[in-house]
Amino acid sequence: MSQNKLSAKYKNIGKLSIVDIYQMYSIYSKYYKNTKWKIFLNDLSKKSGAFVIRRKSDKKIVGFSTVVNYPIQAGGKKAIGVFSGDTIIEREYWGARVLQVAFYQYMVRLKITNPFKDVYWLLISKGFKTYLLLSNNVEKYYPNKDSKYHYLSDVVNDYCNHLFPEYYNSDEQILDFGERYQCLKEGVAEIDEGMILGNEKISFFEKCNPQWRRGTELPCVGVIDWALLFGYIKKYFNKPVSQGRIEVLQKEQAKKGILKDNELRTECRKSA
Repeated sequence: MSQNKLSAKYKNIGKLSIVDIYQMYSIYSKYYKNTKWKIFLNDLSKKSGAFVIRRKSDKKIVGFSTVVNYPIQAGGKKAIGVFSGDTIIEREYWGARVLQVAFYQYMVRLKITNPFKDVYWLLISKGFKTYLLLSNNVEKYYPNKDSKYHYLSDVVNDYCNHLFPEYYNSDEQILDFGERYQCLKEGVAEIDEGMILGNEKISFFEKCNPQWRRGTELPCVGVIDWALLFGYIKKYFNKPVSQGRIEVLQKEQAKKGILKDNELRTECRKSA
């Protein structure tokens, strides 16, 4: 699906309509097990806002990512933690970058309004895609397959003990919400042997969070600084289009070509 057919915008929780929230829940329940409307609504009420991804043609929501900011202590200094909650997008739009762009704009505004405070991206990963979202877009992050930036371990402990004290195992740095916790449905983000052998980050995620299939979460943190934000501009605009994206675009163009041929034949029949 072409990038220009989607839009992503941050909205405060109070600005989301009931129709918006129902559409968000419909997507969430499609990809996650053990979820209920009441659980989803209760979790959403604890967030400050959400990045809402819409299809431009009909304004229908096709994905979202919830977020909340709160003050943290990091290295003895006051800092800001940006906690990403539920993040999901319809399968046909996987690979679209509009969410990353909206998140980048949000972080730039946050840094501008808080120039003397460090900013950290906090997120918990029940699937490898969330872990890759962090590790592929942030230079300084933890847990790290190269055993780098271990000092960020203290930030992980701080926010997990603050937000999820009864579910956090500090020895293993894993969040375990129990057997009936929401987890990804089969086939949504499965890890096979080829992926483990072919991608060190996926292999590392599997090692850190071996019980992810039942919903255990790997807490992560990334440093959001000006060097990263400026570097993202260059990285984003120079990023090559993936082979999967090329194939989708080729199919779209093929369909358009078929439609044009059919329209031409119709006109010829009319004039005959």
